[in-house]
Amino acid sequence: MSTTNFFSKEQETQIVNAIKEAEKNTSGEIRVHIEATFKGEAMDRAIAVFNDLKMHETEARNGVLFYVATQAKQFVILGDDGINDVVPDNFWETTKNKVINQFKQGQFAQGLVEGIQEAGQQLKTYFKYQSDDTNELSDEISKG
Repeated sequence: MSTTNFFSKEQETQIVNAIKEAEKNTSGEIRVHIEATFKGEAMDRAIAVFNDLKMHETEARNGVLFYVATQAKQFVILGDDGINDVVPDNFWETTKNKVINQFKQGQFAQGLVEGIQEAGQQLKTYFKYQSDDTNELSDEISKG
């Protein structure tokens, strides 16, 4: 199955809405990228996508990428330096586990929605929403 049809329109809307909702509570920026497969290591690919999407260019360096390779069955959550400099080492583990538990049941959209909601909750502790906050990155799902 291609990434074009991996999520229904309704599921894509649910994911995008979860991003918008999560970003109402934090100045953090969340993106989702899906593609079928890749060469090399999943983390290396997620870093390349993170850079391609210019996620490292946010003012507070507080971008978060949810990277999914559908056919390769790989998933990575990648936070920028601004986040990783201030959060505990296991910061992303509970979020990642929540997502993977849903993925194992074939609930890919639900897994991402729950992970995005969790990320928003976690990020607001360190990156509070500011009244003059601007949405620095697109909320749309990017596809490879």
